[in-house]
Amino acid sequence: MVSIVHLIGVILTVALLLAVSWLSGRKIKDAQTFTIGGTSGSWMVCGALLGTLAGGQSTIGTAQLAFCYGVSAWWFTIGAGLGSLVLGLFYAGPLRRSGCSTLLEIVSREYGHKAETVGSALFLIGIFISIVSQVLSSSAMITSLFGIHLVWAALASAILIMLLVLFGGIRSAGASGIVKLILLYVSSLVAGIVVWHIGGGFSGLREGIDHIYLETPHLADLNGLKGVESIHERYSSPFARGFFKDMGGCLSLILGVVSTQTYAQCIWSAASSAKARRGAVLCSLFMPIIGAACTLVGLYMRGHYITSGELAEIQRMGETIPANVGVIDGSALAFPVFVLEHLPAWLGGLLLGTMLINILGCGSGLSLGASTILVRDVYGNLKRRLGIAASPLSQLSQTRLSIVGILLVAFIVAILFNGTFINDLGFLSLGLRAVAILFPLSFSLWCPGRFQPRRVLLSMPVGVAAMLLAKFASLPGDAVYYGLAASLLIILFPKSNNIKTRKKKRTNDIVEP
Repeated sequence: MVSIVHLIGVILTVALLLAVSWLSGRKIKDAQTFTIGGTSGSWMVCGALLGTLAGGQSTIGTAQLAFCYGVSAWWFTIGAGLGSLVLGLFYAGPLRRSGCSTLLEIVSREYGHKAETVGSALFLIGIFISIVSQVLSSSAMITSLFGIHLVWAALASAILIMLLVLFGGIRSAGASGIVKLILLYVSSLVAGIVVWHIGGGFSGLREGIDHIYLETPHLADLNGLKGVESIHERYSSPFARGFFKDMGGCLSLILGVVSTQTYAQCIWSAASSAKARRGAVLCSLFMPIIGAACTLVGLYMRGHYITSGELAEIQRMGETIPANVGVIDGSALAFPVFVLEHLPAWLGGLLLGTMLINILGCGSGLSLGASTILVRDVYGNLKRRLGIAASPLSQLSQTRLSIVGILLVAFIVAILFNGTFINDLGFLSLGLRAVAILFPLSFSLWCPGRFQPRRVLLSMPVGVAAMLLAKFASLPGDAVYYGLAASLLIILFPKSNNIKTRKKKRTNDIVEP
């Protein structure tokens, strides 16, 4: 039950983090500082990365998945941590040495403006899907806390995301990210410790799950479980959904982090490559620990709660549930309900406020990345094509206006697609981003001049189309495998002799000083 102490804790936490964002953005005077920064230390980089990675999926989504599939839910935050590690160790240096401010600018320099235009469109779609998922996540949280209608909750979410980033840019993401890092890490650890204590360790958590399924046979039937062995395979196996499915989700996270403008901006915001690298490595250490705590919460909730939908089916079959079993409206509420019912009110309010602002912060970071691409890549290319010399608005004003526009559209889409699974939107978004530009970006940084621009250009839409086809056709494994394979095949085969001609032309184009 939500108490006044919970609400005060939520409001004070949100107000604190908004104040940090505003104070950190007071010195922002130009678009370069707003989107890139360039003076952040390792902890600021870590905070900015964590603030955009540890969103609704990493917390609420991980607990939800653990409620349904057990420890395999941990792969999401493991994948996010590994993605941050790969970004820091292998991409931070090349990205900073490129002299560019967007990933698609790097691709454009190597493969032409057409590749940038196509990549921008596909990339924006992927990021926008994630923004919508963050609006939906925060709307659900606001609705459960304050009991207001979904439309008003979605509007409040969009406005809060705007406020969080609009006046601070990448610096606000980093500064508030440090505060969120402390609050989320400490509160998640406390939640994990509480679960471990009241649940009796991992063996106790497993016994609770065994008990609820064995005491209500129809519940086991609803979830496709037959006997104790089947229950253990579901909830104790790291590959409960299948090896290739779970590994595909992890791979989507790793490649999605590497291929996302938002996370690259965190790297560019650092004062040096060494600080960027250390910040990314720090983030990679924190993410799995947060995910482990949320996974434990999901396991505990599965052993003591059923959903209202499951209850209706069980009652329809003439079966009753044990007296000590609680009921929640849906699996997505596993974490919020645990916080409200099993933690002290003051700590619960702090944790719920941190979770809410974390989801909003993730949305703000993604919105900043999308606006940077929109202004510098899409609008910049349009100005070049139309021969427009200058805009009446400064680039900083354009970036801020685009953030407002993106979030207004996201608010409308979130209302229209209410009820869509948040996790499905997140995985689709990450996969689309990776398939669209991972290979063009990597080849631009590491082996320029080796591949034909027209094949790289073709690989982008073909890879995305293959991924979507595999997803909607429910092909075996994860759809991201099909998209990446199609993209790479288009780039590599068949080889053409024109590559040598292109290399020669690039050499001849070099002007001696």
